[in-house]
Amino acid sequence: MKTAFVVFDRMTSLDFIGFYDPVTRLKSMKIMDDFEWRVCATTQHVVDDRGLRIEADAVAESLSSYDMLFVPGGFGTRSLQHDRSFVDWLKSAESVRLKVSVCTGALLLGAAGFLKGRRATTHPNAYKELEPYCASVLHDRVVDEGDVVTAGGVSSAIDAGMHVVEKLAGAKARARIAVQMDYPYRWNP
Repeated sequence: MKTAFVVFDRMTSLDFIGFYDPVTRLKSMKIMDDFEWRVCATTQHVVDDRGLRIEADAVAESLSSYDMLFVPGGFGTRSLQHDRSFVDWLKSAESVRLKVSVCTGALLLGAAGFLKGRRATTHPNAYKELEPYCASVLHDRVVDEGDVVTAGGVSSAIDAGMHVVEKLAGAKARARIAVQMDYPYRWNP
């Protein structure tokens, strides 16, 4: 399974890392040997909303060859949802079979048209902003619509990661990773 982790200026790093950590353990803990990923952006370097610098593995390449797309949130989403070039780049992921967002990353999935007719969630401060993009906004930590998974505010990134781990590899994998991460919330061993 090949995953594209999208990063951009003014993103919230915990949205990214909170999801990245549990799902990449699918590989490091030898649960899914074929799990691989790339950090994807429209520029070589991005700077999060607090100054952390991140380097991309893939720059402005089509996202169509991936099996999973992940989009974090952050202040950068407010302008990127209206940036035609960025949204067109995200739209190259139309054929990707699983799309995931955390926090206001849902605004970007919505701007790309991936939430049309679906239920979704985002950070509680952005519920109203998300409404035009989807059928309904739920006030849940994780909303799974089959091929699209959205998660609420920043700390829900770990919940989303654990949810996707279970979706891809089963409840035993989720429990095993939760134990390794010392993550006692929202799981039953």
